[in-house]
Amino acid sequence: MRVSFISIFPEMILQHLEYGVIGRAVNQGALDLQIYNPRDYANNVNRNVDDKPFGGGPGMVMMAEPLIRSVAAAREESSFCGPVILMSPQGRQFDHKMASELSKLDEIILVSGRYEGVDQRFIDKEVDLEISIGDFVLSGGELAALVILDVVARLTTGVLGNPESIKFDSYVDGLLEFPQYTRPQELNVGDGKQNDNHGSIPQVLLSGDHDRINEWRKQKALERTWEKRPDLLAGRSFSSEERKLLKDFIETGQTP
Repeated sequence: MRVSFISIFPEMILQHLEYGVIGRAVNQGALDLQIYNPRDYANNVNRNVDDKPFGGGPGMVMMAEPLIRSVAAAREESSFCGPVILMSPQGRQFDHKMASELSKLDEIILVSGRYEGVDQRFIDKEVDLEISIGDFVLSGGELAALVILDVVARLTTGVLGNPESIKFDSYVDGLLEFPQYTRPQELNVGDGKQNDNHGSIPQVLLSGDHDRINEWRKQKALERTWEKRPDLLAGRSFSSEERKLLKDFIETGQTP
């Protein structure tokens, strides 16, 4: 997958591409990441990419021309024709479903705005989709673009070493993920002067009975979703097993 960033602060993007899953995917060729700085396409000596808004008002507005030229440069160097996506607090709310759809594309172009916004003519001419990562305003779109990159990349074929690792992620099947545990089996932390026991592993996870473990995990996923994000269950088509597990939890609060 090719991801092109349009940003006046390429260093903000670059420093996040060296680590973890993204860095490994880039080194292995699973991701092709390119950055285009609108200042390189500004039609003035000072490489300015912003100007005062028509009609007056505070702040500055990003000019359309450098952005249009940046997108043109990204398209010229690519054999694909992916959508141009603008980071915007006015955009569609980003979620797992949208990320899954984007991960199936060969290319996306992520545009990071700054200042008071971007010239509407750029949006009208070039932008295919505006995306928001929440109902708040950032000082620039770079952080939002990196969030989208990370989420979409994890769902892209060849990025994760084990594709099965996303199978039980929160939101993949419309539920929150079940609790996870690792060693030691008994967790005791402290100086021994008080009760330092921080809990044990649920016995079902030590049973080796995969049917019971899967049932416990499904129960816990339903329980967590019911308690933390009940909105995710609205309109869900429950299986008969899910109905029973959720009914048992609601009535008794007990897990298998």
